[in-house]
Amino acid sequence: MSFEYSYVIQFRDTDAAGVVYFVNLVSICHVAYEASLIESGIELKTFVNNSEFAVPIAHVSADFFRPLYCGDRVKIDLRPCAIDSCKFEIKYQILSTDLPAIVGGASPEENRELVLATATTKHVVIDPQTRRRREFAAEIVRWLARWS
Repeated sequence: MSFEYSYVIQFRDTDAAGVVYFVNLVSICHVAYEASLIESGIELKTFVNNSEFAVPIAHVSADFFRPLYCGDRVKIDLRPCAIDSCKFEIKYQILSTDLPAIVGGASPEENRELVLATATTKHVVIDPQTRRRREFAAEIVRWLARWS
């Protein structure tokens, strides 16, 4: 089961050309990631500020298939997957929920799940003191089980 998050593209997300600035796509995806943690019962303040583990992003990739404009309503489909006992990746699909505005003349039934962009983030769980990899904390195991 994946996690779905609704988002409206903000003015701050766009560049001088009026489309989402590439690096901001990752920020938008990260908002969905944080929402999925909260939905799983994880307290963000505790998750981020603890002495047991940290979860830095080690790799990011993104592909744009259509421009995303300020005011566009999108759905972010988030699917995490364990790579091994200390690494996981999250695959994101950014889907249109504003089809008539994006695809002129097409009915919503014809293009209901139009993929506008995709992204992937890879995360490594580490011990914050030693900066060495460590196995998943229980919260991460539960989160992966819920949304994988």
